[in-house]
Amino acid sequence: MTDKKPTTAAKTATKTKASGSISKAPAKKAPVKRATVKETPAKKAPASAAATANPPTPNATATESPKAEPTKAKAEVDVTGTDAPETKKQDEAAQKTSLSFSGGLQSFLATQNISIAFTSYQSGNFYLIGGGTDGKLSLHSSKYPKAMGIVGDGSRIYLATLSQIVRLENTLSDGQIANGKHDKVYVPRSFQTTGDVDLHEVGICKNGRVVFVNTRYSCLAQFNPKHSFEVLWKPPFISKIVPEDRCHLNGLAMRDGAPKYVTAVCRSDTVDGWRDRRDSGGVIIDIDTNEIMAEGLSMPHSPRWHNGKLWVLNSGSGELGWINPDTKSFEPVAFCPGFVRGLAFHGNYAIMTLSKPRHGRFEGLTLDKTLQDKDADAWCGVQIINLRDGSVAHWVRFDGAIIELFDVCVLNGVKSAMTLPPGSRELGKFVTFTDATQTRLS
Repeated sequence: MTDKKPTTAAKTATKTKASGSISKAPAKKAPVKRATVKETPAKKAPASAAATANPPTPNATATESPKAEPTKAKAEVDVTGTDAPETKKQDEAAQKTSLSFSGGLQSFLATQNISIAFTSYQSGNFYLIGGGTDGKLSLHSSKYPKAMGIVGDGSRIYLATLSQIVRLENTLSDGQIANGKHDKVYVPRSFQTTGDVDLHEVGICKNGRVVFVNTRYSCLAQFNPKHSFEVLWKPPFISKIVPEDRCHLNGLAMRDGAPKYVTAVCRSDTVDGWRDRRDSGGVIIDIDTNEIMAEGLSMPHSPRWHNGKLWVLNSGSGELGWINPDTKSFEPVAFCPGFVRGLAFHGNYAIMTLSKPRHGRFEGLTLDKTLQDKDADAWCGVQIINLRDGSVAHWVRFDGAIIELFDVCVLNGVKSAMTLPPGSRELGKFVTFTDATQTRLS
């Protein structure tokens, strides 16, 4: 994912400017930023000089207030240009959701020189949030049907969707800025069609091979040039590869550039059997040895290998923790007020996505009682946890129709990113190319 890219010459026919920023207003309490996400049609503007790539930009920015005085800021945020085909349900969810964030988030992202990418399969939104190139918090949202697992860096992103895994490439060269603010423009360049196999988490091997969790068929899989997928591994308790989501295999941890650990809600070998074992049937499995690394978990998700430890989200209890290899027990580090799925690390920080418990499937878990004991409501959003003490360093919160997120990844060296969604007018008009006439074969 770090291969050298050729110099890109970018030309576009139109340019769409992002509208809306967060203005300052006095506050009485904690430093909090709030914005209402509202879909608006994209507007056309003349293209600028050819020296700078200027794709149509469906993004929004939020002004960070000074750190010296706590302030509370409000603004309308117009998310423009996301004119890819959408369902009515997704449109309504986006229009009825407000967004708030901790006051120091922009400074944190800018200082760490990172952006955060995260997904919502419920709304079909792929989000990018960064410290910005102009001192403002950069927020971008675009439509990808059932956006799920995500892995990426400053050059490339792989995104699992409803029936495809999309490869997006950054088309800007170093030093190029799009629309006066974006230092990365991720454009979908390939779509590997798997069919609706309930794609979950995705991993990239050191040789570039893409592996993914195929939840419906209870296996770990890879691409096949002829077929929907090729089975790499299945849990030893799964007797056959059938589309029955028997154990709800869901999470994948990479170690040393290879797939190493997976999570499953239980060891069921019957159709949809995991739903009866949600509270304490969860397991983590070493795919090389088939060893059970931990059991008795509550709907575990997102195993990750970080700093010599196997980390995991015990989603049913709302906890982040690690697995003690001697006792094979879960050691909690922090509680989060939500159903946690999606985990990424940056130094001594863990970044997680939280969802509100879904009625029917995610109810009746330990999380419900813990929230009741703490007199707290469930969150939907992103929390950044300081691993030194388990405290919440920064956060992003959704209130409204969007109640479920899925995965998250850290984009190092990225300040303000955007993407052009499949099927959009902007993608059709955004053309880049390289010139190989001087190096063609004789």
